[in-house]
Amino acid sequence: MNQTTVTYREAIKAGLAEALRSDDRVFIMGEDVGRYGGTYAVTMGFLEEFGEARIRDTPLSESGFVGAGIGAAMGGMRPIVEVMTVNFCLLALDQIVNTAATMRHMSGGNFSVPLVIRMATGAGRQLAAQHSHSLEGWLAHIPGIKILTPATVTDGYGMLGAALADPDPVLIFEHVMLYNHKERYDSPEDWQRPVDIEKAAIRREGGDVSLITYGGCLWKALDAAEQLSQEGIQAEVIDLRVLRPLDTRTILDSVVKTNRAVIVEEAWRSGSLSAEIGMQIAERAFYDLDAPIQRVCGAEVPIPYPKHLEDAAVPQVPQILAAVREVMGRHV
Repeated sequence: MNQTTVTYREAIKAGLAEALRSDDRVFIMGEDVGRYGGTYAVTMGFLEEFGEARIRDTPLSESGFVGAGIGAAMGGMRPIVEVMTVNFCLLALDQIVNTAATMRHMSGGNFSVPLVIRMATGAGRQLAAQHSHSLEGWLAHIPGIKILTPATVTDGYGMLGAALADPDPVLIFEHVMLYNHKERYDSPEDWQRPVDIEKAAIRREGGDVSLITYGGCLWKALDAAEQLSQEGIQAEVIDLRVLRPLDTRTILDSVVKTNRAVIVEEAWRSGSLSAEIGMQIAERAFYDLDAPIQRVCGAEVPIPYPKHLEDAAVPQVPQILAAVREVMGRHV
């Protein structure tokens, strides 16, 4: 059978198109989603197919259009709000944290906000400090919302449908370096399928060390695991996929099996999601550990513009290899 190549961008675009075609309540709104076709070309051609009523270009006012999305969701629509880049979601934190995330609780369960917010996250495209950070761990701190970080073609497609079916707010973080990522499949049915948005996924089995990561770092972790296998080290790679609710069961089961953990994320180390995961392991699997937990995180600096400095500011495969060798007792 001839295989076809599917990009992450194409998968997300297919998921959005299917949602628009199957439910008249679904519409997309955000900066440059219409005439321009989206900053990362995800909504290219949507304006022509679905019209201005359902593909809505907005002013540069994240607080305004996220608030409008909340109102539309409460009014019975199923809005998909695109925030151009994760840094800009800070302008809508009041709407996300104080309104969308709290509405079900504050209304005694009488109201919900079935809102999906998509945004690009992460570094690698030389977009400098105001467009390149990884802030999804901040929002994973907030009860009342789900945080999704699709890293594969299947998740890029399938997580959207599951998010739209959720009665509460769901934020989807798409790493900027994944849009051109390609995977090969025998048929559309192999990647156009539903996805569980409450479970982590084991992307590679192993018995020596647990590599715990998500988003853009997943493929670096898999690359590192392949290289480590040549050294006789079998790394188990866990793709968190969902940062809230965090699937601690999958993490702990893996650590109990391997007795070692290395956590990889692009965000800053201080106060990071990796710190939370490390503490969960320390609290609940401490006596299963044969070595201290290691973390590979972004440098504690605003993301630089020059390419060599940008690369130096985020985790790379050699750092992951060094951390694994450290927990294995192999100092290289």
